[in-house]
Amino acid sequence: MATKIIYFTVNGRPEQAEFPMDCPAQDVKDLFRSAAEAGPHDILKLYNPKGNIINISPNLEPNSPNSCYKLEVVAADCNSEPLGIFNLTTWESQCLSSYRNKVGLPSFLVISGTELAGALGFDLSTMEKRLQGLEKKILFEAGETPAVVYEMKKQVDSFREKLESVEHLSWLGLFKDLTDGTHKPSPFYHKRTLHKTKKECEHVREKFLQMSSLEVSDEVRQYLKTPTFDNWQWEDTEIMVLLQVMYTDLDFIATFNIEPEVLQQFLFEVYRRYNNIPFHNFKHCFCVTQMMYGLIWLTDLKSKMDSIDLLIMLTSAVCHDLDHTGYNNAYQINARTELALRYNDISPLENHHCAVAFEILEKTESNIFRNLSMDQYKRIREGIIKCILATDMTRHNEILSKFKSILPAFDFTNKDHRDVLMMILIKVSDISNEARPMEVAEPWLDCLLQEFYNQSDVEKLEGLPVTPFMDRDKVTKPSSQTGFIRFVLLPLFIELANLFPCLEQHIIDPVRKALDYYTEMEKALERKKQNRAQNENTAKSKETTVGAQSTMGSHTDAGPEASKPDTQ
Repeated sequence: MATKIIYFTVNGRPEQAEFPMDCPAQDVKDLFRSAAEAGPHDILKLYNPKGNIINISPNLEPNSPNSCYKLEVVAADCNSEPLGIFNLTTWESQCLSSYRNKVGLPSFLVISGTELAGALGFDLSTMEKRLQGLEKKILFEAGETPAVVYEMKKQVDSFREKLESVEHLSWLGLFKDLTDGTHKPSPFYHKRTLHKTKKECEHVREKFLQMSSLEVSDEVRQYLKTPTFDNWQWEDTEIMVLLQVMYTDLDFIATFNIEPEVLQQFLFEVYRRYNNIPFHNFKHCFCVTQMMYGLIWLTDLKSKMDSIDLLIMLTSAVCHDLDHTGYNNAYQINARTELALRYNDISPLENHHCAVAFEILEKTESNIFRNLSMDQYKRIREGIIKCILATDMTRHNEILSKFKSILPAFDFTNKDHRDVLMMILIKVSDISNEARPMEVAEPWLDCLLQEFYNQSDVEKLEGLPVTPFMDRDKVTKPSSQTGFIRFVLLPLFIELANLFPCLEQHIIDPVRKALDYYTEMEKALERKKQNRAQNENTAKSKETTVGAQSTMGSHTDAGPEASKPDTQ
């Protein structure tokens, strides 16, 4: 069976991992988790030689010892010891030497501490810690360790030895069939269900709560403040941990007396209410929130605006597309959907996103504002509604014009000025993908076009007006972007940079590069189209010439006979 060998370092120690080409993704992740001696819920990231995060998956590019990857634990539970049941090299050598030929295993078998705990029904390392705590307590109170504790320790040690001996593992039924690969679906396409299933949500909630106490590294905290952050390298549960970090690092927890368990329930409810659609999903919610978070730090808004305004902006970003179904306002209105009827064709989606947000906040267990005064709550509710309604693109020119008019005399002490700025900031965050590195931004464009094409297909099927910029028969990837960047993105971003010049390099320069990139792509497609047309014309000309020659030939053959005088 074909295998891959990956060379990497962890804590400065060189390691290598070998696994089959078709090894399940989870097993590969567990392999690296064992190598890092990480806890079952710690967050691990792998960096390439350029310092970019890359996915830990079966698709990892094989490398050499001279181009090692670097494995790091970027978020760890500081209150627990590393699991460390199986050391990578020990486990690998035992497996390979004892069982590869004996039972026909693939080149590498990985069993993580998490899977082991699941199979046993408990976590062995947790049992050991509890036993150590008990021993210390008894020793402190009794002055000596009773024989019964020694006996318990002996049994645990014996059980550990049995587990670590490969020849005994078969009785646990832990050998996995590595041929049953679970392939992660492309993010560009619909999943089977629009809404997340109850089982899916329960699994994510449990995992998030287990990870919620992780301490995220300073490096990741700083990275989180930059527009270059790559969302594609983070799973949904990890994203929820990062959202929690944002609320913590902006001092919202202490300032507004937000209980951690309430914030966690709020973030879970938000995750649950984002749908399985190509673009307007939970990852998009995170990207918008992360850009808002980055802008707050880059522009030093903490020193210019009240904390309550920052809380409004961050929470608005989190909630701004709740329960989006993948069809825009034009569709809602033309199809006379329930939302369009309910909101009288006035920003149906944005009104719905607001309503869902406050449904979540009406529940005591997920109301992160429940310890605020009535006046504070009213201010926050008013602000969130203004911000989310501002994301309706039909209001783009109105809001931008208002911002431009106040810009020459902008005053942070003026509430009206601050309100307009908050609307501009969420608008910038909402459409900021092209300000990100191309390898992050371009997949998002693929997702957006997929959602657009889905809508135009439905419009055609239902006999509704087809939204022009969504028609797969008329729109290309570059044509969808060049006009949007030139006439929407750049004018908006430039005005914000007029207030905050530091943003020029962070968001305007990347957008200009994106415009150049898609302009060149559009020119290349046009040249390809012209060449194809020329080739078709040339082919038609040849067919016409050959046809004419054939006709002339038949006339020539008949000519002499026809020209003979009639002798009769």
